[in-house]
Amino acid sequence: MKVFISRIIPQEGIAILQNAGLELTQYSGKTNIPQDELINICKQHDMLLSVGSNKIDSRFLHACKHLKGIALMSAGYDNVDITTATSLGIPVSNTPNVLSKATSDVAFLLMLAVSRNAFYMYETINKKEWGFFDPTANLGIELYNKTLGVFGLGNIGTELAIKCKAAYNMTVIYHNRNRNESAEKMLGARYVSFDELLAQSDVLSVHANLSDETREIFNKAAFLKMKDSAVFINTARGGLHNEQDLTEALALKKIWGAGLDVTNPEPMQPGNPLLNMCNVCVLPHIGSATVETRANMAITAANNIIALMHGKAMPQVINKQVYVIDK
Repeated sequence: MKVFISRIIPQEGIAILQNAGLELTQYSGKTNIPQDELINICKQHDMLLSVGSNKIDSRFLHACKHLKGIALMSAGYDNVDITTATSLGIPVSNTPNVLSKATSDVAFLLMLAVSRNAFYMYETINKKEWGFFDPTANLGIELYNKTLGVFGLGNIGTELAIKCKAAYNMTVIYHNRNRNESAEKMLGARYVSFDELLAQSDVLSVHANLSDETREIFNKAAFLKMKDSAVFINTARGGLHNEQDLTEALALKKIWGAGLDVTNPEPMQPGNPLLNMCNVCVLPHIGSATVETRANMAITAANNIIALMHGKAMPQVINKQVYVIDK
């Protein structure tokens, strides 16, 4: 059986696939594969291990409906038309859980960096502006005993909440589609409405999936409901916030600062005004970028492929409806 891998991935994943006797093709280019090229390649393969933001939409899926399955090397799957994949009987899997700690680390890093204007202050050194001591200039804010609001208290959000509670004794509130009772018991987290989350959070960290329901939910109206001392953090998907509205809210001091590992659009262009704001820290989508996490993501994706090869359900399948369960 032939597997196409749309990026060079860690050797740990490759070894699993090779040891299973699968025939592998890896794309070594440093740009996204054009969809027509991806379709033509996949027509010569049985399974796809998709890395990056490949557009797996209805057009692609109908052209490649022969695929036995698609394994994503990511937790997010907003680039996949799951409904169409399900209707065509194509199982799609992702790599949840394995990147929770690493991504929550980046959210914590951004929260702390924003609170102390860290990126901006670093640039003052490069600009030779480190000199006169002004005790009232470029002051940050402290996080002790503040309120952490989490939009999407799943695995990543919970990991962040654990860190914030341990390091800064932060109170945890959250808004989810469904209650997270385990987090409520473990952290004393309190479920609130979306408007209450906006109004009460000192730090508001976003960890939800991108969907039609959540797309640009953090917009002008949302930012106006937040505290003017609040910090906005997004390490989930850039499409969850409206970047123009966020820029305006920061410029007008409607919120205190923002930390972004994801942008809208992505990648962010060098001239973006957010990059020159003292109260903003931006990273180039590095949430899962550790040796350990990327290796585990590759292993998880590979094991989903191995399950397909043996005619079994993919352990991390997203669209479970494709499998007929014997009763």
